[in-house]
Amino acid sequence: MSALFEPLALRDLTIPNRVWMPPMCQYSAAPEGPETGAPNDWHFAHYAARAAGGTGLIIVEATAVSPEGRISPYDLGIWNDTQAEAFRRITRFLKEQGTVPALQLAHAGRKASTDRPWKGGAPVGPDAHGWQPLGPSPLAFDADHPVPTELTVEGIREIVGQFADAARRALAAGFEIAEIHGAHGYLIGEFLSPHSNRRTDAYGGSYENRTRLALEVVDAVRAVWPDDKPLFFRISATDWLEEDGWTADDTVRFAHELTAHGVDLLDVSSGGNASGVRIPAGPGYQVPFAARVKNETPMAVAAVGLITETEQAEKILANGEADAVLLGRELLRNPSWARHAARELGSEVHVPDQYHRSV
Repeated sequence: MSALFEPLALRDLTIPNRVWMPPMCQYSAAPEGPETGAPNDWHFAHYAARAAGGTGLIIVEATAVSPEGRISPYDLGIWNDTQAEAFRRITRFLKEQGTVPALQLAHAGRKASTDRPWKGGAPVGPDAHGWQPLGPSPLAFDADHPVPTELTVEGIREIVGQFADAARRALAAGFEIAEIHGAHGYLIGEFLSPHSNRRTDAYGGSYENRTRLALEVVDAVRAVWPDDKPLFFRISATDWLEEDGWTADDTVRFAHELTAHGVDLLDVSSGGNASGVRIPAGPGYQVPFAARVKNETPMAVAAVGLITETEQAEKILANGEADAVLLGRELLRNPSWARHAARELGSEVHVPDQYHRSV
């Protein structure tokens, strides 16, 4: 069996293969009304197609723990029971296809209240369903974004509780894995980095203070998430800044702490917290960050970033650089990527009965 199609056991859960789908926002939920933030037919069709295509694990897109935690008014949320119930149709179908359903729990922080990318992605105000963003410090993401309201300690504690409540709802909705979003310059990542966190209280300044919110969220979620189910954390391994930013060394150090707090896998991405940064993107450009964590800590890791080819993905795993690969844009282009890769490698993957004539 190829490394790519070997099952992976985390806690009491076995994921059937190492071809995983990362969270990718669809910006397709209702922005107002009783169905605000709830998944709809688009979300079902989108995730169902990748499950039918043999993907072993699907991490459903960034799902906000509160209304102001959405990236855009069109994002998914799980701050109420109506939203949680709407997810059950998706989780049920994914499980029927042998795919493990995971949910990324998120708060967008200072990068919240923006339009959909295909509409330009600029910040929006109340006239377009927008709101005032929150952040660790009154520092705008860039010249086009508003200055966020600095969170009080009471506000921070409220958000920690919102993550725990969202995790309870995710469990009730049928998800088998919860992932905490600490990457791409959203709220938790904003607290981690000295580039965006200029606080002088217990949540800012030192490395220990800047990681405090992330660990409090992890502890709150782990306390309500069953011991037999895995917990993931997504991180930007570096801000890609020469100074005054979060670094790969910080990520390795933090991975040790996340392990001690009950996180089972680090989903390793990069960037997103500083505007105008030049990122040397290319095939597998973020894999070395995942490899460092895997080789220098006890944490399992998933690699992401322009992984597109079967041989490339297989080599990453065979070389011990990661425990799984996350294919983003490639799975948007080809929902059945896992099935085609299995055929190339002489392996097997789940094929729905209705599609057996295509094997």
